[in-house]
Amino acid sequence: MDTRGLNERIGSVGNQYALTTILATLITIPLIFVKGEAAKIGQFVTLFQDNPVVRFNILASGLYFYLYNELATLTIKKTSAVTQSVANTAKRVIVIVGVALVLGESLPPLKLLGCTIGIGGVFLYSLADVIWKPKAK
Repeated sequence: MDTRGLNERIGSVGNQYALTTILATLITIPLIFVKGEAAKIGQFVTLFQDNPVVRFNILASGLYFYLYNELATLTIKKTSAVTQSVANTAKRVIVIVGVALVLGESLPPLKLLGCTIGIGGVFLYSLADVIWKPKAK
């Protein structure tokens, strides 16, 4: 946020994330009507009111998603977008391999190659400052 005065007007990282979430919601609402889903809102409300499992899953999913993105926004503020992106790639690889191990699934060669590339990229990124010394300012 290099624009002069923008940091002071927005405030904290939490405010920045809240503004982004509100804006995304406002931009998404017209899509409900464009895609013709607005006619189903009554069914959704009924299902939400009558089924406690659906209600819990929607609320828990929304809360977890919000907290995850709040943490991601805070992480970017403390580190950098590149570091966040590399960490996210590592997380995805770990989840793929972890789920395969827990569920006893086999990992086909193509998936193993993708995981190896992901892990290798994260490893090289972690060594980048050692291999290529940063230039003194």
